[in-house]
Amino acid sequence: MSRFKDKGGKATPAISTASLPDIIFMLLFFFMVTTVMRETDLKVKITLPEATEVTKLEDKALVDYVYIGPPTSAALGTEPLIQLNDQYAKLEELDPWVKAGNERRDEVLQPKITRSLKVDKETNMKIVTDVKQELRKANALKINYSTGQGR
Repeated sequence: MSRFKDKGGKATPAISTASLPDIIFMLLFFFMVTTVMRETDLKVKITLPEATEVTKLEDKALVDYVYIGPPTSAALGTEPLIQLNDQYAKLEELDPWVKAGNERRDEVLQPKITRSLKVDKETNMKIVTDVKQELRKANALKINYSTGQGR
């Protein structure tokens, strides 16, 4: 007679799930770090002009963009349009847009807000001058032009 008895069939041991939360959090952090958030859907065509003397903006959280160029939709024609955030705008809508941009930031940061004009290089300067005049009336005096890096 044997001293050891076989207790039936050998069952598979249970899978350890102790490291599962670690794996889940590693994946979560990976996707949080590598994902780029959508900024704006462009509804105007923008081909930035090139420049040789370019400086980068320090804090992009303090930049509001004004897009000017021909619309991507052929149904709207070929005349340059203004885009603020994700929609087309008229010159009269610049003042409320500037005020809304000021209100969503702290009062200390408001003088540091830059309005960056992203203008298609084929656009006439008349609409750009009109936009600059409206920004000046809205007391948005810190304006720059976005360009591509030239050689």
